[in-house]
Amino acid sequence: MIIVERTDPHHPQATALLKQSHTLMRSLFPPEDNFYLDINDLVAPNIHFYTAREGDDVLGTGALMVKPGYGEVKSMFVSEAARGKGVAAALLRQIEDTAIEEGVPMLKLETGNVLHAAHRLYERHGFTTCDVFGDYVTTKSSIFMEKQLS
Repeated sequence: MIIVERTDPHHPQATALLKQSHTLMRSLFPPEDNFYLDINDLVAPNIHFYTAREGDDVLGTGALMVKPGYGEVKSMFVSEAARGKGVAAALLRQIEDTAIEEGVPMLKLETGNVLHAAHRLYERHGFTTCDVFGDYVTTKSSIFMEKQLS
């Protein structure tokens, strides 16, 4: 059974997954198109960081950054061995539930243009493409998505 819970991103297994994610993003995109948060930034008061686990094994990470007027989905990553088990969907449901509890009216996210499995996940959960938002800039490798919650 997959259990999603709020976690310190400095937990050794969470940190290991985040480092894997950062390495993958650096291999796929130019430095100026990488918008992931540093592990130390994920402990900010406006961020809810989650892990998904089976037993003692952490399989994935995800975060909600609460901003004025919306919440941003950040740090979504699932270990390669756990893909296809519903880990990302469980994390995304928790992020959405937390956003609703926080009174956030909309979720937004930035993802890479070649991350097709992520696009399908977000679309299955009601996200649609949108314009650039927040401090982001338009890049060839970014896709922006949003989902109205209220």
